[in-house]
Amino acid sequence: MTPADDARFMALALSLGARGQGTTWPNPAVGCVIVRDGRILGRGWTAAGGRPHAETVALDRAGAAARGATAYVSLEPCSHHGQTPPCAEALIAAGIARVVTALEDPDPRVAGRGHAMLRAAGIDVTTGVLAEAAANSHRGFLLNRTEGRPSLTLKLATSFDGRIATATGESQWITGPEARRLVHALRARHDAVMVGGGTARADDPMLTVRGIGVPRQPVRIVCSRRLDLPRDGQLARSAGRVPLWLCHGPDAAASLRAEWETLGARLIEVPVGGGRQLDPASILQALGAEGLTRVFCEGGGSLAASLLSAGLVDELAGFTAGLALGAEGRPALGALGLDSLAEAPRFRLVETRKVGGDALQIWTRF
Repeated sequence: MTPADDARFMALALSLGARGQGTTWPNPAVGCVIVRDGRILGRGWTAAGGRPHAETVALDRAGAAARGATAYVSLEPCSHHGQTPPCAEALIAAGIARVVTALEDPDPRVAGRGHAMLRAAGIDVTTGVLAEAAANSHRGFLLNRTEGRPSLTLKLATSFDGRIATATGESQWITGPEARRLVHALRARHDAVMVGGGTARADDPMLTVRGIGVPRQPVRIVCSRRLDLPRDGQLARSAGRVPLWLCHGPDAAASLRAEWETLGARLIEVPVGGGRQLDPASILQALGAEGLTRVFCEGGGSLAASLLSAGLVDELAGFTAGLALGAEGRPALGALGLDSLAEAPRFRLVETRKVGGDALQIWTRF
C-alpha cells in the first residue's frame, strides 16, 4: 500500500467511527476497515453503548478473508481485558498482517501496549496516519483521558448583530427550520446537551433529539446552583424517561434535592466559584468523571460566558440569521470582563456553510 492508499482508507475509518459519536461513551467512537489488495473485506464502527468494538465488527464481517490483510483503525487497538477481550488479540488471532492506526490511545490501560502487542506478534504496525484529523474526531475521548473532562461545543443561534431575543424575550424563531433540524443532528452526535438554569426557566426546553429518527437520546444537563427550576415543566415531566442530570451547588435546599431525585433526575454537586456561580471547570470535571466525552452547550449567556472565560470551549457552532434586533435585544453572551482585545478568547474558522436561509460557522480553539 502507498501512503496515499493508507490515507484514503484511514479517512474511511474515521468517517465510519464518526457514526458512533454520541452513542459510545465512555468508550471512543472508533472506525475500522479491513483491506487486502485494495479491496475492502470488512468495515465497522463502535456500537452504541461502546460494544462491540470497531475491530471486532470489521473482523466478523471479513471472516477468514482477514488473514494476511491490513486493518486500518482510527485509534490504537485496546490491549486490556474489560467486558470484552482486547482488540489487539482479536487482530492477532485473525491473522492480520499489517495494522495502520492514526493515534496512540492515552488511556493508561493501553498507552502503546496495543501497538507493542501487535509488533510482538510479528504484525507490521504503522502509526500516525491522518493523526490531526483523528485527534479532532477523538477530541472528547482524548480530553477525558488526559484532562479528565469532555470536549465542549458551544452553540449560539443569533441575529446578525449577535442577539438571541428581543428586549421582551421573544426568540422563537430567530433561525429557520433547516437550522433547527441541524441542531438536532448536532445534539445526536454528542453524549450530552447542556444549558444553564436561566435558559431552563425561560424556555422550558425538552433538550431531546427530535424529528431525525434517532433512538438513543443524549443526557440532558442543567446547571442550576440552587435547583430553582420548574417542577412542572418539560424537563421535570420527562426526567423518569430521558436522562436528566442537574449540576447544583452545595447550598441547594435539601427539599429540592429530594424532589428532583424523586422525579428521576440525577444530582451532581459541584463547588461555587467566582461571582457565586457554579465553577465551570468543576462542572466539566464532574461530567468527565461520569464518563462523558462530548458535551453540546446551548447557553444561556451566563453559562456560555463562564465557559469561554475559563478556556473550556473547544468548538463554537454559530448559526447566524439575516435579521437585526438592535442594542435593546438580549445578547448571546453574558459579561466576560475584558479590558483589551488581547484577553478575548480566539478561535480558528474551519467551516462556513449555508443552512436554509441562515449561515453556520464552525470555529475551533487555537
